[in-house]
Amino acid sequence: MNVSAQVSLYPLRQAKLEPAIDALRLALAQEGLALQTGPMSTIVAGDARRVFAALERGFEEVARRGDVVLVVTLSNACPVEARDPGDVGTL
Repeated sequence: MNVSAQVSLYPLRQAKLEPAIDALRLALAQEGLALQTGPMSTIVAGDARRVFAALERGFEEVARRGDVVLVVTLSNACPVEARDPGDVGTL
């Protein structure tokens, strides 16, 4: 089953936010998922198993860096156009 997810990461009590956010995006991209990065969240789409595996791996990676909040909204009814996994665009 294909799903799409809107993912927002909030690093807490960290001097720099970008390392954690970039690490999560990298984990999603390494799974070969289509990403669309916006100013407040990233939309990821693909096979549900791959999306969940990437979210798990990404959360574990960023949680090792410090405290974080990860907010995910999942849908099997809001398809996102399939894109090349390397084509990380802006919404």
